[in-house]
Amino acid sequence: MTPKKILRRPQPDVLPGWGNNLPPLLRRLYAARGVRSDDELSYTLKHLASPMELRGIDRAVELLAEAIATRQKVLVLGDFDADGATSTSVAMLGLSMLGLANIDFRVPSRFSDGYGLTPGIIERLREDGDLPDLMVTVDNGISAVEGVKVARDLGIKVVITDHHLAGEVLPDADAIVNPNQPGCPFLSKNAAGVGVMFYVLTALRKHLRETGQLPNPEPNLGSLLDLVALGTVADVVPLDHNNRIFVEQGLRRIRKGEARPGILALLDVAGRDYTAISSTDLGFVVGPRLNAAGRLDDMSIGIACLLADSPDEARRLAKELDTFNRERRNIEKEMKAQAQDLLASMSLDIEGLPWGLALFDPDWHQGVIGILAARIREQTHRPTIAFAPDDDGEHIKGSARSIPGLHIRDALAVVDARHPGMMKKYGGHAMAAGMTISKDDLEAFRNAFDQAVRDSVEAEDLEASIVTDGPLSVGELSLDTANLLKRAGPWGQHFPEPVFDGEFRVVSQRIVGENHLKLVLQPMDNSGIIDGIAFNTGPDVPDYTKTGARVVYKPDANTFRGRTNLQLLIDYLEPLPA
Repeated sequence: MTPKKILRRPQPDVLPGWGNNLPPLLRRLYAARGVRSDDELSYTLKHLASPMELRGIDRAVELLAEAIATRQKVLVLGDFDADGATSTSVAMLGLSMLGLANIDFRVPSRFSDGYGLTPGIIERLREDGDLPDLMVTVDNGISAVEGVKVARDLGIKVVITDHHLAGEVLPDADAIVNPNQPGCPFLSKNAAGVGVMFYVLTALRKHLRETGQLPNPEPNLGSLLDLVALGTVADVVPLDHNNRIFVEQGLRRIRKGEARPGILALLDVAGRDYTAISSTDLGFVVGPRLNAAGRLDDMSIGIACLLADSPDEARRLAKELDTFNRERRNIEKEMKAQAQDLLASMSLDIEGLPWGLALFDPDWHQGVIGILAARIREQTHRPTIAFAPDDDGEHIKGSARSIPGLHIRDALAVVDARHPGMMKKYGGHAMAAGMTISKDDLEAFRNAFDQAVRDSVEAEDLEASIVTDGPLSVGELSLDTANLLKRAGPWGQHFPEPVFDGEFRVVSQRIVGENHLKLVLQPMDNSGIIDGIAFNTGPDVPDYTKTGARVVYKPDANTFRGRTNLQLLIDYLEPLPA
């Protein structure tokens, strides 16, 4: 394992005055995550922020209501990730429920179209004689200045629903609904694309109800919350109170078996029991299988799985997505081995590497470079860009992942200012970005990126760290605590699942599978024996039985052969000093 500093999250000196009905451990954990009242732990739908606070939503609702009343042809334009797939599905299902009869969707190809509403997509629709009356973008559109212009010049009305940060120039769309557009007072700036689309549907339903146009019986938009939860978690947006409501409500539907057949099928092919899933399962089990379609082939397959009404059809598509995900893992494994060779050619140790890494191999896959960059970033704790060949043979496309303390889009802006034109295009946010450069400029770009990183961070920012909630007491280190924490979520980005640290004797250790470390641990007070497992450690690990270990872990309820016991899921461990 890469050495890491173990940091402890600041804890309240005294337990807060709210949450008197909660165990002290939960009150401490919630307070450390910024919770300040009982209301912030209530996940009923009545606590959702009002959709009417979203700028532009009135005009969007007018256009959609008109499209329903006049039977206009509507096209939903999605994106090729899990948020885009769930946003598209929510739009298709929700607008149909509200009476829209003529609706279809299109998802750009990662490989031939690129991201978002481009002029090329409009041109292909025109060539096919398939131009819509109204286009609704989901999880994209806020940067589609040219695409919107081309669409409107052809008489297409455009409603943008998005959540990404706006640029200096906004598209001249008929309506823009985006909590992050200038002048929008909506408080939850962390909404995912699927959350924004869901809000548009709730506002449209209210309008149709007030004008006597709502179908009878009244559509239950709550039936879409499983999709909203999946997209919110998979897009790794911060789980503020509003997003936690979405996720918790969606999880409740899934656990009751009331989810879309596609979500239940994706859980089934992964061997997960839908009655006991958590937000972690959405992020690490369902999300990757859905994303695999957009990474390797066509996200339309993923959307078809989510839209499937038949359990048999959903399962067939889920198996196809699972196959894509296995293929993605194999490609990723091979690419990571090649990346390790590149790193070794640069330096014998991590300290000798550039501060900003830019890696390229002519055989790398465009759909997997983002995951590869994240893996190398985790290993080296350096901002990392992985490049793959573009289809034109002249350019390479990069996907960047950053570290805390470096806004990667700002670092790229520095490169662009110092070397105008080197990047043909780029964009992103604090922790992830994408860019296109000429293949011939790779070495110059490597140097420019490394220098931009050196000018932006300090050496200590390159030291990997892991943040914990401190130790658990003897009484808290129990199966009851593991079950309590599983029920206490939803956990996610900026509302992290609790992680603890402590010192243990290591009674025994062995490698299981290919590279997982199984341990038998004993707390230093000799209070009992606990199983632990650390995944993907590799076969070469220290002999912790000689030194003991400081362990960073999550308590977990592990069921084997009908018996459930406490097990520690180990995120990190290091030998105790002599």
